[in-house]
Amino acid sequence: MAIRPLRRIQTNWITDLPGAPVKHRDLARDLCKELGEYLDEQAVADVYRAYDYGARAHEGQTRRSGEEYITHPVSVARILAEMRLDSRSIMAAILHDVVEDTAITTQVLADEFGDDVAQLVDGVTKINQIEFDSREEAEAENFRKMLLAMSRDIRVILIKLGDRLHNMRTLDALAAEKRVRIASQTLDIFAPIANRLGMHRWSRELEDLSFKHIYPKRFDAITKALKRRKGNRRSVLKKLNAQIVSHLSDVGITARVEGREKNAWGIYRKMQRKHVAFEQVLDIQAFRIIVEDVDTCYRVLGRMHQLYKPIPGRFKDYIAIPKSNGYQSLHTTVFGTFGESLEVQIRTEEMHRIAEAGVASHWLYKSDEKTDVAPQDLARQWLLDLLDTQSNAGDPSEFLEHLKIDLFPDQVYVFTPDGEIKKLPLGATALDFAYAVHSDLGNRCVGARINQKQVPLHEVLKNGDHVEILTTRSARPSPSWLNYAITSKARAAIRGSLKNRRNREAIALGRQLLDRALKGVGHRRRLSSTQKVSLLETLNLEHWDELLSDIGFGKRPAMIVARQIYPADGEQGDEVDEFAVQSLAIRGAERLLITYGKCCHPIPGDPIIGFFSKGRGLVIHTTDCPNNSRYRKHPENSVHVHWSENLTGVFQVLLRLEIQNQPGVLAKAASIIAENDSNIVNVHLVERDGRNSQLNFSVEVRDRIHLAQIMRQLHNEDDIFRLYRVKG
Repeated sequence: MAIRPLRRIQTNWITDLPGAPVKHRDLARDLCKELGEYLDEQAVADVYRAYDYGARAHEGQTRRSGEEYITHPVSVARILAEMRLDSRSIMAAILHDVVEDTAITTQVLADEFGDDVAQLVDGVTKINQIEFDSREEAEAENFRKMLLAMSRDIRVILIKLGDRLHNMRTLDALAAEKRVRIASQTLDIFAPIANRLGMHRWSRELEDLSFKHIYPKRFDAITKALKRRKGNRRSVLKKLNAQIVSHLSDVGITARVEGREKNAWGIYRKMQRKHVAFEQVLDIQAFRIIVEDVDTCYRVLGRMHQLYKPIPGRFKDYIAIPKSNGYQSLHTTVFGTFGESLEVQIRTEEMHRIAEAGVASHWLYKSDEKTDVAPQDLARQWLLDLLDTQSNAGDPSEFLEHLKIDLFPDQVYVFTPDGEIKKLPLGATALDFAYAVHSDLGNRCVGARINQKQVPLHEVLKNGDHVEILTTRSARPSPSWLNYAITSKARAAIRGSLKNRRNREAIALGRQLLDRALKGVGHRRRLSSTQKVSLLETLNLEHWDELLSDIGFGKRPAMIVARQIYPADGEQGDEVDEFAVQSLAIRGAERLLITYGKCCHPIPGDPIIGFFSKGRGLVIHTTDCPNNSRYRKHPENSVHVHWSENLTGVFQVLLRLEIQNQPGVLAKAASIIAENDSNIVNVHLVERDGRNSQLNFSVEVRDRIHLAQIMRQLHNEDDIFRLYRVKG
């Protein structure tokens, strides 16, 4: 799809928007006006050019609410503009659905707006070209793609979060079931990602919007209770605020004091966790005390503990040990003068900016102030670690499990023997610690010392623990470790090690089974490279170990592989159905001659077994075929086989009908068979007495279901008093 580019606009971009439809001018004007507060004129003109392009690309498309589609990407752009993101990010936000929802390609966008904008758009575009087996698999692969793009450019996730935030704000237009599904995904993945990136403002809004759609009645009850409580406590909070400011002023500390109310989802989660009613949640309101520097933070902490009684065990120093998303602050909980607990957070201005905007603080605030914590660097390292962990994830559910574990916010802080701090999820064990240090250390561990005391690997870690891992060279991961390893890195490494070990064992077993099978067919020499390459090409495999692994795991019988290398030849044997010589109907029997025993006429859906017979290759019989007894005398020549999926073609089956000698009975039976899309190969009439006769029909069917359909209708005929399938 080609769209004529708009000429670059140099002046009057707020009052005069050439090319924009009248109904869109207010939308574009508001965006440009907001961008003009922090971008130069040329940058705003570039954004408008992207808007014009996007508006024409989405022309005629509408949202479920009935609004024109362009309103959504522009709204996403405005959300990012609030964070003061650069012009290239804003352009990508406006164009973020163009590749997914129109015929425009990523290359076309790159030619028009540059590679960086095109790559940002590609990073948030879902994978539509591949058909997935399930929604879970599609979701997992799209998250994988997004995480990879995020590791290259963190702006990808900012655009994706802005997109999800606007979708959540406008979710009411969708059906209830879809609202719940999208809200659940947001609560499980996107809100925790925003929190993990330190973007707490977006995280809280995403949580509350999700809560509203998943549990609407509970959300309404809590928000109403919050309004009532806020009204009743307004004067109390005002007095507390004045008391704190006055007390700090008396000792010469200048501070800004803000009140913060816990969001509805946070309150609900605490009610669930503590099993308490709303009235029993005491720390709904918190105070933030924002000062000039770190030294003043600790001075304020001392003054607060003089003014109010601290609650033991409720102090956390996130300045000395920042959270993994870069969050820094001192947290303490005290008893206020009005007989209630009060959470106090003490931080500098720079810490406050990072706490509110996380990775986006780089764009939101242009500050010369130095900070020991760069949220964007921490976020990039987290993404690289996560991608490294996900390389061991086998299936989609495993990948999503790892992702959700990594997004778990609560953490414990423990020390290595060298004094290095390791941050692990709450509930992590000594085994998780071992893998956090290094995968090789985890694979060789046998126990641990915590605070100089020897403990088992399943010991749960607590804040401040000093941990030393005990190892031996002979140790290796056990499947039981998955019962108490909780970090995604540990679980992925254990699964990867177990999988590699199983593969090695399967390859060794497969080699033994194949050697034995080759001896069984009279060939004792080693296979040549030419034979191996030829067989791999036939089976569409890349490596010989892959074939041996399949044999070891039981996916391919060794005898079938042996016969594929050395097909049987020579004598003629039992009579077989000539029409049934096929090479694709039986899984794992590629390049073998397949024949079907005329004694039992097997059809797809029948339980079957295969027997090697000289001159006929692999002969397929039903498992209840009367002739199987003579083959079972040589079990080394039998093999369990299965029908291939998605079979096409027809198979012969023999039906025997016992009928009353009435005019037209034969015609009725033939008509029923024809009406069911089957063909009669031959008919044999045997007259038993003057009143009854026996009819033998050889008919063609696709499978057992097709046969059952024919037999059911034949049974309904009054003149047919006995009907059965003939085997043997």
